[in-house]
Amino acid sequence: MARSPFAPQPSAPINPASSPMASGSPMGFRASTNESAERRTLVVGRGISVQGLVQDAERLVVEGHVEATMITATELAIAQGGVFKGEVEVEEAEIAGTIDGTLTARHALIVRGTGRVLGTARCRRLQVEDGGQITGRIEMLSDTPSQHDPVVD
Repeated sequence: MARSPFAPQPSAPINPASSPMASGSPMGFRASTNESAERRTLVVGRGISVQGLVQDAERLVVEGHVEATMITATELAIAQGGVFKGEVEVEEAEIAGTIDGTLTARHALIVRGTGRVLGTARCRRLQVEDGGQITGRIEMLSDTPSQHDPVVD
């Protein structure tokens, strides 16, 4: 996918060219450009609503509205104006829109200045930009498994 999931917006504080998403991976980790181009990516564009079960997507980009019971993917990106309601488990997440439900980011969670997290968020690393909002419960995952960490098979 050649373009950043965050299209430039006149009032948007995020510059897509400098966003870590521009590298093909939300936080610039692991994936080279060729690898991310081959990833199974689902983009829910602006003005589009999806409800139900999403399977086999490695990367989920939400610019519109998604309601799902449980999604497991590698990367989640919610663009400014995008809304995700439900439960999702990923390696890395970048939130510039709104997530309402339960988010587990086994590695890193970035909440951009326009981002809102409502509900429960679990992550190993957390970054919240000025203006980003978290309402609900945050659980920090440790490097050593404990009785509270989700079990990943």
